[in-house]
Amino acid sequence: MPSPQAAPPPAGRRARTGRVLAGLCLPLCLLLACARPGVNQLAPDPADRTPTPSAAPPPASAPPPSAALAAQSSPLPSAPSSTPSPTPSPTPTLPPEDVLAGLTRREVPPDGAGALAVVPGSTPAPGPGPVRALSVAVEAGLPVDAEEFASFVMTTLNDPRGWGAGGAMSFARTDGEAAIHLVLATPGTTNRLCAPLDTAGEVSCRNQEMVVLNFRRWVEATPEYTGNPTGYRQYLVNHEVGHALGHGHEACPGPGRPAPVMQQQTLGLHGCTQNSWPHP
Repeated sequence: MPSPQAAPPPAGRRARTGRVLAGLCLPLCLLLACARPGVNQLAPDPADRTPTPSAAPPPASAPPPSAALAAQSSPLPSAPSSTPSPTPSPTPTLPPEDVLAGLTRREVPPDGAGALAVVPGSTPAPGPGPVRALSVAVEAGLPVDAEEFASFVMTTLNDPRGWGAGGAMSFARTDGEAAIHLVLATPGTTNRLCAPLDTAGEVSCRNQEMVVLNFRRWVEATPEYTGNPTGYRQYLVNHEVGHALGHGHEACPGPGRPAPVMQQQTLGLHGCTQNSWPHP
């Protein structure tokens, strides 16, 4: 049998129902229209050009950390700057007397590892008479041209005003066996090589067959030799080698007179004048 169907409402009821639905539709439609993009909304500010990120599907696999670091370290373009880049300061030029003494810089390292490098090669004795062989070494790490330093030492020792004056002796440099080993060292290494003498990192010494020149004194000299670093360096070589030759300390003979080369001129002239030579 066919299913019974509900009878249609009377015509007047249908009219009233239509009016009610129409009254509900008007505010609902207005609400939906306001929710649609671009409808009844303010236009975006043209100055705001920041794009709105859109959701993207996750990558199939994360990049390795190295790739992420590389991406982070990639330089970003930047606007040109009107501020000029600073110009690096040039390395100061050493005065000729420092270059002559073998210096390449004037910085004084307070200490070093103690590794001593003998300057290779040899320099023959320049004249007749007894020959004293010595080696020259420089502590590793010092700002020194070792060959220039060795040349300064040998020129000083074989100067006519030196210990070999009148043919008494001459000096030859070797990188092998020698009676005297002359060393240029940091203040800390000097103090260790001179033990049991305590140099306080300030003075030089002779210890057995070793002559140790303190690099601080080689660079800075002393106030009494201000303006004459070459003269002080010649004095230092002759004084310490003089100890190796058996000479002891001497005192100032009187105000205004040249200081003996074996006077401790590093500790003051005590009224004497500068003198770098055994036989001035």
